Amino acid sequence: MTSTETPRRGGTVTWACTNGFSPVFIFPFTPGDYYGIANLHEFQTLMYRPLYWYGSGGSPTVDYERSLALPPEWDEDGRTATITLKPYRWSNGEMVNADNVMLWMHLLEAEKSRFGGYSPGFFPDNLVRYEKVAEDKVSFTFDRAYSHNWVLMNQFSTITPLPRAWDRTADDAPADATHDPSQASAVYAYLRACNDERKTWDSSPVWGVVNGPWKLHTYTIDGTSGEAVLVPNEHYSGADKPHLDAFRLVPTASDDDQYEKLRQGPDSPEGVQIGFLPFDEVTEPAEDPMTGGPNPLGERYRLVPQLTYKIHYFPINFNNPTVAGKIFKQLYFRQALQSCLDSDGAIRDVYKGYGYPTTGPVPALPESPLLSPARRKDPYPFDVERARALLTENGWDTSTTPARCVRPGTGPGEAGADIPEGAEMRFSMRYAAGHRTLTSVMEKFAADAARAGIEIELTEVEASVLVLEDTTCTPGPDSPCLWQFSDWNGGWGYGPGFLPTGEALYSTGSPVNFGSYSDPKADELIARTVVSDDLEELYAYQDYIAEQVPVIWMPNFPFRLLEVAHDLRGVTPVNPFGLISPEDWYFVENQPEE
Repeated sequence: MTSTETPRRGGTVTWACTNGFSPVFIFPFTPGDYYGIANLHEFQTLMYRPLYWYGSGGSPTVDYERSLALPPEWDEDGRTATITLKPYRWSNGEMVNADNVMLWMHLLEAEKSRFGGYSPGFFPDNLVRYEKVAEDKVSFTFDRAYSHNWVLMNQFSTITPLPRAWDRTADDAPADATHDPSQASAVYAYLRACNDERKTWDSSPVWGVVNGPWKLHTYTIDGTSGEAVLVPNEHYSGADKPHLDAFRLVPTASDDDQYEKLRQGPDSPEGVQIGFLPFDEVTEPAEDPMTGGPNPLGERYRLVPQLTYKIHYFPINFNNPTVAGKIFKQLYFRQALQSCLDSDGAIRDVYKGYGYPTTGPVPALPESPLLSPARRKDPYPFDVERARALLTENGWDTSTTPARCVRPGTGPGEAGADIPEGAEMRFSMRYAAGHRTLTSVMEKFAADAARAGIEIELTEVEASVLVLEDTTCTPGPDSPCLWQFSDWNGGWGYGPGFLPTGEALYSTGSPVNFGSYSDPKADELIARTVVSDDLEELYAYQDYIAEQVPVIWMPNFPFRLLEVAHDLRGVTPVNPFGLISPEDWYFVENQPEE
């Protein structure tokens, strides 16, 4: 802040949500189909603090000052960690304590398959025991010695202490799942039912008990979207108390709607103080996606690229029970499909220089030693002729589109198991509506794939519907599991944990392994990354996954090109995990050049 600026207390910041992704899940035990930034990092964590806070001054590290707990203390054999809670309080006056952690752990053990952060074989499966050892201390003993950094960043990051007030099975029926794990499922069922009554969130005695700097004031439902207004929690224990009077999250229907809110300006009743600039409104290309280029709204906003530690991809449904699912299991097909995606062209023409490639499961930016040297180049660059050759070499007639299977079987040069003669390469792709940039990428992708013999029928679907319907599934009477390709215009942000070790995205059975990819070798390589801090193990895992193409790697770009009102401060540096801290934001009386 310069000497000419005068901070002022108060005011409301209106945040325009990414279209299709406004907050629709408040219970911080979030299932895989709702497990995303809009619900977690831009809503729940403002009210219900996780055990540790991740991202400090723009760096991908633990911020112990904002955390509810002190750093873990490990015993000599490296298997038992003891965590000490700081003296924070809930808004109802109760202390944040070891019992709150135990309540979370009992729910996690009982209902782990319903939690989006759970990966089979990992937390809590890899615990021998956990126990309250003092009012402010909990110990965790693991089944073996793991990387302590991995435990801190990827395991303890899943814990959100829950208040004693939530330990009940009905409004008028207190329970004791805090001490009795057998009651945990009934408590979970009650809390999930409270979550699903979205119209009562802002009056609920459950969701009104918070330990974060914010509490929910009003919540309004519009179709599948939700508008939330949060106000300061006057009982917040942290030093970072809000300066603002209110923080308002408003849904948007499309990129056009988003831009119109920005065009109205930050001082308009219909405008916003923070929104994002759609890529097709960029007037001049950027030379560096981390710093950005000229801002077409520069008179009233400053442009802040929200570069987060993420990868961009779309999943393939390996569990599709039709012949399409059999084709998806063939590596040659996935390699061919990946070769039909023109990432460099999209970065240049669609994302106006703000893009950068996704070359595997570890982000290329921000720069990190975790990226394998082999992943600094695309393993399957755009090459339609190579794609066609791969299909031809493996039993397909590509003289027409869709290509037809002419050599069924499992031998060399044959199409693969359970793919009959005459099968056609005709597939469906559902993608998030309202993004002109995504539509441009999808249309060119489909056209280039057709040149290789792969026919893709494109359908736009509202993003909130897409992520609920096209997700992890097993074919059965209640789940036909028929989706094929699905692109919600995202991928995965590594956060709040930092280490991209793969157990969530690519291990067999993980609830956020959306395409149900399963590979014993991948599982083995992932397992090695969590017990060792040796980067060579991480490199071996990511090199294998990149070449196996369990998803289609898409061109990456800043999560959003944030437009921040000129008189609003505290928004930067950007948190690399996508968390936001509106308690740090404040308005100033004047707007100097920056």
